[in-house]
Amino acid sequence: MGESEKALSPPGRGLGEGQSQATPPRTDPLPGPLPGGEREIRAALAAAARGLADVSPTPRLDAELLIAHALGITREALLLNHLDDPAPDAFAPLLARRLNHEPIAYITGRRAFWTIELAVGPGVLVPRADSETLIEAAIEHFDARPPARILDLGTGPGTLLLAALDHWPQATGLGVDASAQALDYARRNARDLGMATRADFRLGDWAAGIEGAFDLILANPPYIGMHETLPREVRDHEPGAALFAGEDGLADYRAIVPQLAPLLAAGGAAILEIGATQADAVSHLLVAAGFAVTVRRDLAGHARALIAA
Repeated sequence: MGESEKALSPPGRGLGEGQSQATPPRTDPLPGPLPGGEREIRAALAAAARGLADVSPTPRLDAELLIAHALGITREALLLNHLDDPAPDAFAPLLARRLNHEPIAYITGRRAFWTIELAVGPGVLVPRADSETLIEAAIEHFDARPPARILDLGTGPGTLLLAALDHWPQATGLGVDASAQALDYARRNARDLGMATRADFRLGDWAAGIEGAFDLILANPPYIGMHETLPREVRDHEPGAALFAGEDGLADYRAIVPQLAPLLAAGGAAILEIGATQADAVSHLLVAAGFAVTVRRDLAGHARALIAA
């Protein structure tokens, strides 16, 4: 990830050197469905959204997801059929966690990404919509010839690899991560999605020791500088090893780029996520390694991915 804006993306990595410690838990009274009155889900949602307005850019959505999780139903089912039901007792403790800036994905244990849903939790980078830009770029690049073999460097809970395998059902792939905890989630997600025979996962240091030729290499490395300011839900909760990359946020690109060419099959491409201000710096590294580089922008118009071929 790069620049603080990567971390700001709503539905990433614990504290890094130079980051402040976690803020003490919030102890002020929570908004309803709480003591004294508002007990129906409709009213509870409104009260919770008011309380979350200073915590989240999507307070109403957060409240809906939390109540749906408390009920064990989908958000759609909640909105269609349950707004006049009593608010569940389990909602208040979930709301308290969100008011203390814990990511929604950690509270619910799930995060939608591209066409799949992933299990996530503490110690794992929360997948972000910005990263879907890499999948879009890959689909466009391989429009005429689907990739047969895919490598995902820094796979986390399997985010990019499993999304790519879902799009290309004949492909197989390898995901590499330095976190055993993240790889546990990745293997679980592969099993849950029916991809366990197509996706292999390995503990490793980027592409060190990897052999073979891959049609598509995907990478979403840490790209936040050590002294950048982060929102509390990222700073206090997500793992720093998945966020921070040296003083300038480029340390992991310097490690990854020299490893790419020997692993790319003829006609293949490497697609790297970048921070919004890093296109020139990372492109320079790729061009120096012999690649032609194309920039891909996200929905907000920020440079978000580099395609190296």
